[in-house]
Amino acid sequence: MPDAPKFRRVLLKLSGEGLMGGQDYGLDGATVTRIAEEIGFVVGQGIQVCLVIGGGNIFRGVSGAAAGMERTSADYMGMLATVINALAMQNALERIGLSTRVQSAITMPMVCEPYIRRRAIRHMEKGRIVIFAAGTGNPFFTTDTAAALRAVEMNCDVLIKATQVDGVYSADPRRVKDAVRYDSLTFMDVLANDLQVMDATAIALCRENDLPILVFNLQEEGALAKVVAGQGRFTIIQEGN
Repeated sequence: MPDAPKFRRVLLKLSGEGLMGGQDYGLDGATVTRIAEEIGFVVGQGIQVCLVIGGGNIFRGVSGAAAGMERTSADYMGMLATVINALAMQNALERIGLSTRVQSAITMPMVCEPYIRRRAIRHMEKGRIVIFAAGTGNPFFTTDTAAALRAVEMNCDVLIKATQVDGVYSADPRRVKDAVRYDSLTFMDVLANDLQVMDATAIALCRENDLPILVFNLQEEGALAKVVAGQGRFTIIQEGN
């Protein structure tokens, strides 16, 4: 059983690919439900949680642009994909009895709330999980940057990034056998060594606002609860080690 949580309010960044399970694209219901249950356990410990979810399991703006589509249109399509994922996660969370709100940076009142900072904070103070959709609402910015921005705006204690591996490595450990794993890094380490954990804009934003980043493997059962208690395997990125 993990120790008591170290944080009061956290932002969890999920990749769209993390919702695919064993599929090549789309959403895997069992995977979404398992992640919802992990989040529910953390909320049950009294931690205020907000989420940003990518859309790469449905559409990626960068790949659309690479295929010849105009970048701005491709990015807006990617933002809509994140709304689909946010609604799917909302449904999974509410099926297990948790109260949630989806707030979109692109206004769509028939589907979800618009992003309003003070309202989002109030939701979390009431114990609701807030899912931020549609990135920043602007093209040319990733959902990593959206996660960093929302974490700062919500006065979160930490940004927790869920990945497919148990921390930050010098290279993709699934492809490079001798990749080196780091227990801790500074923001400058990440930028100087071009470590592909988050994009440079997100890292710079966290650095400017002294917001630590924890990187962990969400595929391991119970990993999220361990991370918020400062246990398990993860890499911490912060201003000083």
